[in-house]
Amino acid sequence: MPVGTAGSVKGLTPAEIRAAGTQIVLSNTYHLMLRPGADVIRELGGLHRFMGWDGPILTDSGGYQIMSLGDRAKVTEEGVLFHSHLDGRAEMLTPERAMEIQADLGVDIAVTLDHAVLLPIDDAGARAAGERTLRWTERSLAHARTRTTPTGLPQLLFTIVQGAGDAGLRAEMAARSAAIPCDGYAIGGLSVGESKEETWALARIVNEALPVDRPRYLMGMGTPVDLLDGIASGVDLFDCVLPTRNARNGMAFTSDGPINIRNAAHAPDAAPLDRDCRCEACREFSRAYLRHLHQAGEMLAHRMLTLHNLTFYQTLMREARSAIERSAFDAFASAFKACYRERAV
Repeated sequence: MPVGTAGSVKGLTPAEIRAAGTQIVLSNTYHLMLRPGADVIRELGGLHRFMGWDGPILTDSGGYQIMSLGDRAKVTEEGVLFHSHLDGRAEMLTPERAMEIQADLGVDIAVTLDHAVLLPIDDAGARAAGERTLRWTERSLAHARTRTTPTGLPQLLFTIVQGAGDAGLRAEMAARSAAIPCDGYAIGGLSVGESKEETWALARIVNEALPVDRPRYLMGMGTPVDLLDGIASGVDLFDCVLPTRNARNGMAFTSDGPINIRNAAHAPDAAPLDRDCRCEACREFSRAYLRHLHQAGEMLAHRMLTLHNLTFYQTLMREARSAIERSAFDAFASAFKACYRERAV
């Protein structure tokens, strides 16, 4: 899922997002609550109409901001009291309000509020955050089922599994979450300080405890190799800012590995970003031209690198699905990793 935090995948139109192969995008409850406000979006017909996107939308509930806002946020049993990063205004985000906002937005998949924590954390802190997440899940789901969307269409409801870096706690939290009626599961609180080996070990533990007939969503991951490792661990959905944020910093993902378009080696290069890619950037422009645009501060460079990166990620996911259908995923992932270097050139 490309990240459209404020209702926009930076630099691209909905038609371009679709052309990249995107089926579903992610937006953020916290940011849209602050600006322009969920009530404004509801009055204008919901987020789909507001942003001109006719595909599915999932919204993160805002729990990640509990962690990322640091000393701006204070967690209580009622919810999270924080001071807006825009103007310092005090706001209270409760499990109930998080679901009200997502209903007002009219998104297709609404996610319950959780208590996310950075790793490492002591056992007592991990247990407290996990138990609070379960209590907030029950409150979120109960309230969500009383709300209506601007279009009257129902929402799918995903709950979040926490448990920090403790394998036993993760297994327990996943099993208890699996007993809660919902439409899908998000795995939160990973890739926040632990090693990659720990990430995938914990993801496998969680997925082994979750129902096999509902989707699993790993929040905030990752590199192309991360996606393949996540799939091997039982994950179905991902979101990450890397394809878009790194594009704005001059990085393009290719079949051989990432390149940094700012590097002087690309200045005379007439080749496309990726010879195997059919996106507009690769069909129409050379590395030399895109480097020139980036060095000149031209917005077209950011747009084209973003379009290419999204196309690369969506192509990788499409090919992974095809490999799974052929019972050939392990061979596909191994072949990709054999050709892909992780350091940019």
